[in-house]
Amino acid sequence: MALNGPVEAQYQYSTVSGYFLQDENSTDSSTFDYAATNFGLINQTYPDLPPSTSPDAPSQWQQFAAEIQRLQSQCDADISYKVLFMGRHGEGYHNTAESYYGTPAWNCYWSLIDGNGTTVWSDAQLTPTGVAQAQTANNLWTHLIKTQNIPTPNSFYVSPLTRCLQTANVTWDGVPLPPSQPFIPTVKELFRESISLHTCDRRSSKTYIAAGFPSYKFEPGFAETDQLWSGVLAETDAARDVRSQKVLDQIFAAPETGTYVSITSHSGEIASILRVLGHRTFGLSTGAVIPVVVRAEKKKRQVMSQSWTASAHCTTPPVSSVSGGACVCPESAAPVTSTLPGSEPTQAPLPREL
Repeated sequence: MALNGPVEAQYQYSTVSGYFLQDENSTDSSTFDYAATNFGLINQTYPDLPPSTSPDAPSQWQQFAAEIQRLQSQCDADISYKVLFMGRHGEGYHNTAESYYGTPAWNCYWSLIDGNGTTVWSDAQLTPTGVAQAQTANNLWTHLIKTQNIPTPNSFYVSPLTRCLQTANVTWDGVPLPPSQPFIPTVKELFRESISLHTCDRRSSKTYIAAGFPSYKFEPGFAETDQLWSGVLAETDAARDVRSQKVLDQIFAAPETGTYVSITSHSGEIASILRVLGHRTFGLSTGAVIPVVVRAEKKKRQVMSQSWTASAHCTTPPVSSVSGGACVCPESAAPVTSTLPGSEPTQAPLPREL
């Protein structure tokens, strides 16, 4: 798969604010707890619905669903609305390794190899903490389905990286979904994390994924091996936003996607999607979920692809590292021209459907 050349964007996106606390500038993403705040849904009364204090009033989520249906029914043919529930994967072993070594040293050496002999972080799996974080989302969905009849996803999409495949499985395992909308996620290449030199961002083979997650579907054309990660070049933010535009266009154009969409992805990719949607910057901790009401208008236009960049790195563990990303190496750092020894594609034991 290549992302070279101009991309014809199909839709112009915007965030419809006023429904979730995460839309509000006053909400601090560093302290926000989606699970303690009903996914951030703002308590309010909607037009043409009974006040929320009425004994026979529908729940806040039922009122919200009626409001989304109203928006859909009143819009022009070229406009549509969807509600995206975007979840970041739970903590992975790459996250703990970065915390252990420190971000600068991680970026300039350790992230470029598969592991340290004790821990493997290439295409990282979830830590026990990461599994617990995904279970928090599972508990919230189960509770809100039973108590507030929250609208459940019509479709499920997941990044091909193992930490997301596992997170999605834990999040939806045993959740009482309608029989007509079972959890059968589609693995989509372009929902993956920022494509960097880091081995945690190199996906495993299609065969490996299918063996570990046999109930998951693959999008048409999903390649057997990773066609995007090279260990040499990394996406820029602008390049990633072009990719996000493309994958959003794909799911908005697909009639089977429906109105409510679950996406299990990564901090960098979700941040990019939020930019494309015109949403305020809102960082997600591992395992966190952000819902966004999206207005899409059919509007074809050319979006130019963006070049990728090489990075400086150390070829041996750094002597020290400087805040801000600069490496202090035993020898001078130079732009990457080849992958480091120990970063060739290898695979840990098959992940299990947790």
